[in-house]
Amino acid sequence: MKAGTDRHVRFAALMRSTQQGDQTAYALLLREITPIVRGAIWKRRGSMLQPSDVEDLVQDVLLSVHTARATYAPARPFMPWLMAIIHNRLADSARREFRRKGNEVLVETIPETFSPAGTNIKEEPYRDSEALRNAIHRLPKGQRESIELLKLRELSLKEASVESGMSIGALKVAVHRAIKSLRVTLRKSGT
Repeated sequence: MKAGTDRHVRFAALMRSTQQGDQTAYALLLREITPIVRGAIWKRRGSMLQPSDVEDLVQDVLLSVHTARATYAPARPFMPWLMAIIHNRLADSARREFRRKGNEVLVETIPETFSPAGTNIKEEPYRDSEALRNAIHRLPKGQRESIELLKLRELSLKEASVESGMSIGALKVAVHRAIKSLRVTLRKSGT
């Protein structure tokens, strides 16, 4: 138990150094947590995944660690923070897989003719993704983070609350205000 505790203290120290801009500490932290991340994924979902899928999830978790590294509170333990990220990425992966399999349709024969490309496409009044990206970037931090977590990354309210540290109620209010603000901004810009 002592060795594990020492390692967790070391991870926390490496993350603090990372937050202060130490690239060497960051590279060392990623190298040392990668086997832990891989082991956690194998333990929870390994029997259901191909090895390449496990590696994709490992990379997804490491990318999330990179993205969320500023949210780590140095006074708090590192491992629960890391495990929450792993849990969230596994949940995201399971949701994507469920949606993908839910939309699959097995057919015995492939149709020989196809409809014209635009047959069933409804014209949406808004298609400027760059304007939307810029409008999201200009939102206040709490609103921007809530939109990114709930709408772009499709986390549940509970998962977004854990990752952001905001209450579920605060997230709901922030998303509502963000959407309202985005509508106004995008109408003004004429997109």
